[in-house]
Amino acid sequence: MAHTTGRQGALRRRLLPGIAVAALAAGTVSLVPGTAEAWNSVPTSGGDTWGVHDAANPGIDTGSVRNTAGNALQGYGGIRVDVEGGTSRLNGILLRGFGLTYDGRETFTTTTGVNVDGIVVRRELVVPKGESYGRFFDTFTNSTKKPITLQVAFGGQLGYDTGENQSELSTTGNGDETIDAADGWASWHTPTTAAGNPSQNGPSATVFGTPGREEALDRVGNFLLDPFTKDLPATGDAANHPGFVTTLTVEPGDTASLLHYVVTGLPEGRAVLGATRPAGSEVSRVEQLADSLAALPATDGLSTAELCSVVNFDSGALGLAGAECDQATMKELVNLAKGSTLPKAPATTSSYDVVGKTITQLVADMRTGKTSSQQIVRAYLDRIAAYDRGPGGLNSVITVAPDAMKQARAADEARKKGDKRPFLGIPVLAKDIIDTKDMPTTGGSSAFDGYQPKTDAFQVDLMRKAGAIILGKANLAEFANDGHFSPNGFGAVWNAFDPSRSPIGSSGGTAVALASGFAAAAWGTQTGDSLWGPAGAASLYSLRGTDGMQSSGGTMPLTFIQDYVGWISQSLEDLALLLDVTAVDNPADPIDDVANGHRPTDWSSYLTADALEGKVIGVPELALVDPFGTTEVTDALKAKLAVFEQAGATVKVIPEFDDVPTEWKTADFGNRGYEGWLQWLAEHPDAPYTKPEEITGNDKRVPYQVGSTAPATGMTAQEIKNFQDYRAKYRDNVATWMDDNGVDAVLYATELSEIHLNDSIQPSFGRKDPQSSAAGVPTVIFPAGTTENGNPVGFQLQGKEFQDAELLGFAYAFDKIAKGRVLPLDVTPRLAYDADALPDPIEDLEPAEPGKPGAPAPAGKKLTVLSKKAPAKVRNGRATISLSVGCASASAGCTGTVKVKVRGKTYTKKVTVRAGGQAVVRIKLSKFTSAKLRKGKKQAVKVTFTGKAGTKSSTKAVKVVAKR
Repeated sequence: MAHTTGRQGALRRRLLPGIAVAALAAGTVSLVPGTAEAWNSVPTSGGDTWGVHDAANPGIDTGSVRNTAGNALQGYGGIRVDVEGGTSRLNGILLRGFGLTYDGRETFTTTTGVNVDGIVVRRELVVPKGESYGRFFDTFTNSTKKPITLQVAFGGQLGYDTGENQSELSTTGNGDETIDAADGWASWHTPTTAAGNPSQNGPSATVFGTPGREEALDRVGNFLLDPFTKDLPATGDAANHPGFVTTLTVEPGDTASLLHYVVTGLPEGRAVLGATRPAGSEVSRVEQLADSLAALPATDGLSTAELCSVVNFDSGALGLAGAECDQATMKELVNLAKGSTLPKAPATTSSYDVVGKTITQLVADMRTGKTSSQQIVRAYLDRIAAYDRGPGGLNSVITVAPDAMKQARAADEARKKGDKRPFLGIPVLAKDIIDTKDMPTTGGSSAFDGYQPKTDAFQVDLMRKAGAIILGKANLAEFANDGHFSPNGFGAVWNAFDPSRSPIGSSGGTAVALASGFAAAAWGTQTGDSLWGPAGAASLYSLRGTDGMQSSGGTMPLTFIQDYVGWISQSLEDLALLLDVTAVDNPADPIDDVANGHRPTDWSSYLTADALEGKVIGVPELALVDPFGTTEVTDALKAKLAVFEQAGATVKVIPEFDDVPTEWKTADFGNRGYEGWLQWLAEHPDAPYTKPEEITGNDKRVPYQVGSTAPATGMTAQEIKNFQDYRAKYRDNVATWMDDNGVDAVLYATELSEIHLNDSIQPSFGRKDPQSSAAGVPTVIFPAGTTENGNPVGFQLQGKEFQDAELLGFAYAFDKIAKGRVLPLDVTPRLAYDADALPDPIEDLEPAEPGKPGAPAPAGKKLTVLSKKAPAKVRNGRATISLSVGCASASAGCTGTVKVKVRGKTYTKKVTVRAGGQAVVRIKLSKFTSAKLRKGKKQAVKVTFTGKAGTKSSTKAVKVVAKR
């Protein structure tokens, strides 16, 4: 039932008085606040813990619970807000960007309200010490001058439909199987078939209001797909995603609040924390506590005014008699929503629309004079500023080249002089584990914040020589270490088609940026699924080539030899052109020698409409069976099998591959991850670390991905040979399997299910891997349309070693008929052209700093900012600012580079300061960035340091104000 705020009758106690609405519009909402400390794990009773998504590393910042020790919650406690008639890109999505900070004890507090079409939302989560529940207090303030009706959904994920991980409704407040307002609470468990049906994972209960209170609940929806329009099913994977929906109408300046309690228990059916528990014991305990909280909610720490704003509990249950909620009491909340802002309406200063334009189209339009590299680069930069930053930003690009427009001007001038290089003036992105000499390479980790290699990676160098502009660095799963999500120290990446979901990993930023129209093409890498997973989720094209087809030289490793550096593109024609330039032998990379003599010289010649004529496509028996048991994606894919037949191919079902070489179980291959880092460190003597364990076990990493700090050894020459021989045999076995079944290629899906939300745990999608990464055989990835819900689906064709180009031809023949690519225009629409608009600067993503509030600063030497005021002098239109910096060290001096960011442009200068001393660093700005100072105004700048020779790098920018 809808609840309306007003100033009459019994509901008056829930009102917050009118506030200065103008004050609400001040400030900004930041996706990754600079004040973040760390992703935090909070202890609860019985040794259980809650991992909370606050604003810190990896910057999910939803206030939901990623997991508990017993997996009772798996991305739960998030909220969606659907404002009636709303147009904000935040409307309806999993809300984030609250700047949630942890007090180190039990409370997570919003620092910046999130504004959804005039409704400012703030969250507070309290996990009381010694208890097994959390209290979520969410406020909704109307900052406009008219009433607003909205729906709020609270919920998330409680399981997934594999094995005994499927959650089921245990009971409700009144004991029936239908959740409604009469209940007040509902509970879930994951029953097994053992005696007494013990819960495999921890049980949970959600308390949503006073039993029988109509304002507490409208309905329970599907939190994964759309809780506002889709009901929660009783079975299947979607049944794991309840969303409790309440409707509010909030008068201008007023605030309504919702209280939810989530209770968790530990598993009964498996040992966790060294013990099992009797069947039904944890379920019963959770339900008893939920019943108690529904009748008498725990309100310690909430003020009278806050209690007066609560909609979903009766006043008596909250300890209110009614008279307390007068206007004077409510004044304490007058600034509740201060500091929020709406996302501004974006515009572009480029008259050329780059959305959906392939490289082939861009080159043709530049050659005919229809556009220029400058117009193209400007359009991409404007789209990054509009959709990748700010409230609800996709977070797909960590940094952009500070001289991108200068490079574009140079390309245009070169073209006028007759330069015909194939990629002249074409902007591309590089996944941020690939070296670029003009931008930092961080691996998506705070541990490498500010590190800038001295040379380009092999493929990057080839593209520069072919005329390309390396526009920026794409975000990723830290060190490519996650195939289901893309979490990292600079803020997690979000899905291009549904910015509540995972983009898949690890090349999530690569695919999201390309699908969203932020570049013409982008490099990714793959060790498991990191090309085919993100490309499939973003309706794009890619190739995981045969081992050695493209060199990985100059790339941070995950698994030595198995890592592959490849492209994600907007068309197969583009992919062929990119491979012409980059699929060549790297003389300095012996690992790519296996492909010597097998690389095509003209990939485009294989792209023919009749490439599938007479071919046989094998579909393994389980290739289109979702392990989650869903059918939305597989039904869409099965419908597209007819396209292969339209193109002249035969499609047949074949047995599953079952001939993995036995050496996998018996041979000694050594530590391939450690070997990869050993070789990378040897090639990067200027890196801030000297041992792999200093990287993999670094405490600045994403907290739940920190590896061991124990020393290890790499691979011997024999172990390297053993692993290469194993992969060669694996490839032979794949070829034999294909020959025995009479097929020319084998068909697999990309994703087999709808992708889960970005705050959940692995697995994030129904997954069945082809043999490509494990064996080193090629797969070409291509889109195949959408599900009935509008989400992309994709195929991948796998072949024998060195069948790469032929596979591209097969995919091309399919694509010409299916036309399967779709664009995420609902999320990142075309920008309005405004010739008079001023381009928005693009700030590099800032890393979150590890450590709880109040933690001591690390020992060692460190460059510091001594004054947050910097004098400036202006000469010939250009300002020079003087920064006062110091060296925090008791003995040795500090050495490093000062990085100053001003209006989207970055300036650097080397500095050396004696121990305990200070120095003045003078930075000369361009005329553009000097504009405010020329007029006598103040100019804010951000200062960071990259340390050298043992000097620590800073991970948090310091704001300094310059003035003449």
